[in-house]
Amino acid sequence: MTQSRTRLVGVVGALVATTLGLSSCAYAESTDAAPTDIESAPDEENLAGVCPETVGVQLQWQPQSDMGGLFELLGPGYTVDTEQKSITGPLVASGKDTGVDITLKAGGPAIGFQSVTSQMYVDDSVMLGVVHGDQLIAASTDQPVVGVTPLLTRSPAILMWDPQTHPDWDSIADIGESAATVVVSKDQIFPQWLVGKGILQPGQIDTSYDSAPARSVGDPSIAQQGFANSEPYRYEHAVPTWGEPVAFDLVANSGYDIYASNVAVRADRLESHSACLDKLVPIVQRAGAGFADDPHATNEKIVDIVAQDVSYNPYTMEQAEAGTDVLVDLGLLGHEDDGTFGTYDDARTQRNLDELRPILTDGGNRVAPELTGPDLFTNRFTDTTITECPRRPEP
Repeated sequence: MTQSRTRLVGVVGALVATTLGLSSCAYAESTDAAPTDIESAPDEENLAGVCPETVGVQLQWQPQSDMGGLFELLGPGYTVDTEQKSITGPLVASGKDTGVDITLKAGGPAIGFQSVTSQMYVDDSVMLGVVHGDQLIAASTDQPVVGVTPLLTRSPAILMWDPQTHPDWDSIADIGESAATVVVSKDQIFPQWLVGKGILQPGQIDTSYDSAPARSVGDPSIAQQGFANSEPYRYEHAVPTWGEPVAFDLVANSGYDIYASNVAVRADRLESHSACLDKLVPIVQRAGAGFADDPHATNEKIVDIVAQDVSYNPYTMEQAEAGTDVLVDLGLLGHEDDGTFGTYDDARTQRNLDELRPILTDGGNRVAPELTGPDLFTNRFTDTTITECPRRPEP
């Protein structure tokens, strides 16, 4: 299969990014100035005395470009703590000092593969966490959190396969019509949804995925989970035993329409943090829009951070830029259907909840019947005047 066809498989059904107005887009040139030299943010973006002195954020994984909107907030003079697996620096809004710091804490192996929501309930230094929409719904009884703005408007989750072994596959539905094994991790919810919709068959699911490429390399007949912004590039360019393009289809193309990478706060602390969130959430929205438009400087920052900690998986500038391009090109890092950036569609969050409630209940996760989508994903703090920044032309 050619590279162009591999690309098309991932694009099928994805949203096309739309060029919108510039009114909400604030561009700041990268600077090597010391933190004391950063210009102060205007009063409406000054967080001192309103937010914690350090805003702690628990990430889902090690630093990478799908969290670029948060790293856009990290100003110059940041420090990398290799023992705590965290990065701390001034929290900036469009490059200007907001008067507080931000600490971004790595997830995954850095926290023993615990969920972000569980970490939010044991680490009092964490104000915010990054939680996929389905995981947020699953945690709504035991570790409830509320999404206040999404970093990604749709999920980058994919099923991928070897196009040489399966030249007749173009979609996840094609996998379901075969007898092929589908290897996923046990904590993923979308496989249960695909089975519930009749798109995959129960006997196809193998929950032994551990993120290593050995299984696929050894048995190219399988389909395997991944993320559109990560595994396709990695397998082609960073897995010598593979070294070829993979084909893939977004799970979102099958109708799994969750919001991904939601910036969330503990439900029991929503009110106590409300004054901070009133100011902070629009700053996060603008940072995400700015990153989508011009990610280069922030990707350089992410690559630099990863290079300072030998425990992280290597992450090159080429990988960061390619991953960001995929997120933008597939409409995963972009605007909502009404043109706003970083907001929720209440009808969509309610539909997500309605579809996942019975699946989660069957799996042992009780979801309270009185909960609504807007209870779990709120627009209370978002600014609906913020729209997607069109990408700058290449110099």
